[in-house]
Amino acid sequence: MFASGTFEVELTPQEDLASPAGRLLITKTYLGDMSGSGIGQMISKRTDNGAAVYFAIEEFSGSVDGRSGGFTLVHKGYMSSESQSLEVTVLEGSGTGGLKDISGSMVIVQDANGHRYEFSFELQGA
Repeated sequence: MFASGTFEVELTPQEDLASPAGRLLITKTYLGDMSGSGIGQMISKRTDNGAAVYFAIEEFSGSVDGRSGGFTLVHKGYMSSESQSLEVTVLEGSGTGGLKDISGSMVIVQDANGHRYEFSFELQGA
């Protein structure tokens, strides 16, 4: 199954002065085939040569394909001058409500028009 649309995101930096990495709170609003909100936390690190990495845990609550519930998205991203990668997957067993048995992965695209998502997923029994 496939869902696509847009989302708006707000990142709020947190004060962790003793930590070598940055921490941000995530607040998202999803529009399109996924409708709802996401909240979570991100840990990020950028090196002096420009390489960067981030990890995030996001809790989605809303509806997908007409089913209401929630699930956890796990983000892992890396960027350097030579390459970049981003993996966003549903944490196995995290689904609730009508999304109880969901699994899948998400592609996030950011451009001049904002943020878009492409969500490939499976729902057991669907």
